[in-house]
Amino acid sequence: LERINDERGLGFDDFDLDFYTDLFQKKLGRNPSDVECFDMGQSNSEHSRHWYFSGKMIIDGVEKPHTLFQMVKATLPKDKPNNSIIAFHDNSSSIRGYQVQALTPSRLDTAGKMEVLSKVLHPILTAETHNFPSAVAPFPGAETGTGGRLRDVMATGRGAYAVAGVCAYCVGNLNVPGYDLPWEDKGFVYPSNLASPLEIEIEASNGASDYGNKFGEPVIHGFTRSFGMRLPGGERFEWVKPIMFTAGVGAMDG
Repeated sequence: LERINDERGLGFDDFDLDFYTDLFQKKLGRNPSDVECFDMGQSNSEHSRHWYFSGKMIIDGVEKPHTLFQMVKATLPKDKPNNSIIAFHDNSSSIRGYQVQALTPSRLDTAGKMEVLSKVLHPILTAETHNFPSAVAPFPGAETGTGGRLRDVMATGRGAYAVAGVCAYCVGNLNVPGYDLPWEDKGFVYPSNLASPLEIEIEASNGASDYGNKFGEPVIHGFTRSFGMRLPGGERFEWVKPIMFTAGVGAMDG
């Protein structure tokens, strides 16, 4: 297990290795398959399970009474009245909606006309980032970021409707050719395995919009920030690893 972890980059730490070794040796009595190893590496990752946010926080040797997730969830106590329909579970959050006139398919089993029906629709919202993929390959990285987020919108409850998208980008100094800016340090070196901030700004935006356009979800809002500077102490302060933020508004049948 240690060998395949090193060779295939599964990301298991010492706790993972001990846990899975015990599981397969003592409880299952067999070796894991390649598929199981890769599945555990993905589904049990920080991306999927948020171990960091759910784990114990020990600062200066003192264990804090609450995890980061507990602190976030404390803002919406269950014993207090609120208009939340879905919070901290499922694929999106949802708040209570109201009766509206909605354009709805007349048939769900085959092609048919659209008709206006009166129904209760709950607004939903979900968001995520796709930072490192957008740094390595901006167009497909942002494209799949938008696509994965759209999946979350559609997979809320027993199925929901995508309405509109939001995209945002934070990158380092753009260094636009022929457009020198006084705060941009031309001596800054960027990793050779990552796209430049200018490439990310252009291609990631194109990728996110491309997926939304092909799916039928318009991008109606967003922001972008470019920043990089040398602090007085000599430290470099910059979005070398970019942020690619994607969010989506949708609606769910009440």
